[in-house]
Amino acid sequence: MPGWLTLFATVFAVVFLVELPDKTALTTVVLATRYKPLPVFLGVALAFVIQSLVAVFAGSLIAFLPHQAVRIGAGLLFIILAGVVVWRTRRQATAEKEGRLPEDRGRGRPFLTAFSMILLAEWGDLSQLATVAFQARYNQAVLIFTSATLACWAVTALAVGIGNRLGSLLPERPVQYAAAALMVIIGVILISGRLG
Repeated sequence: MPGWLTLFATVFAVVFLVELPDKTALTTVVLATRYKPLPVFLGVALAFVIQSLVAVFAGSLIAFLPHQAVRIGAGLLFIILAGVVVWRTRRQATAEKEGRLPEDRGRGRPFLTAFSMILLAEWGDLSQLATVAFQARYNQAVLIFTSATLACWAVTALAVGIGNRLGSLLPERPVQYAAAALMVIIGVILISGRLG
């Protein structure tokens, strides 16, 4: 097996395994129960492209970022977004009771929500730090960027598939409230420093 292929497979396997049980996979599952799968996947995928680029081309700077501030900011974002989910769910229920549907303003919301949540949650995360370490050791920017990004996309595809399936099997409102509860839990755990 050529050396580049071994390195590609190694980076892919490590990043995939680190990312699989991560908070971002859980977040993606939750988002996919609430929104259509394609915008969620695309938002998460773009966030991972940016994170991989940062890891490969400016990875050495990550060690100097204030990790605690990023962690707390991500936690607060999760809690705020949980509030938004509850508010929108209640608004939709009220509109249905009154016999009207709430206006659909902005179809880009699922994309932007997925993008911003994952971008913040991934900053300084293990998969990003693993990518930094591989780049520092092997200095193969294109290969490491491609492999790490594809590994993150593979986890995202699995998470979106699981979330979308759960969303079609379960009633919408309870799933939305459960998603909000999970977001609050993740937010509190992030702020406490026990995760990420």
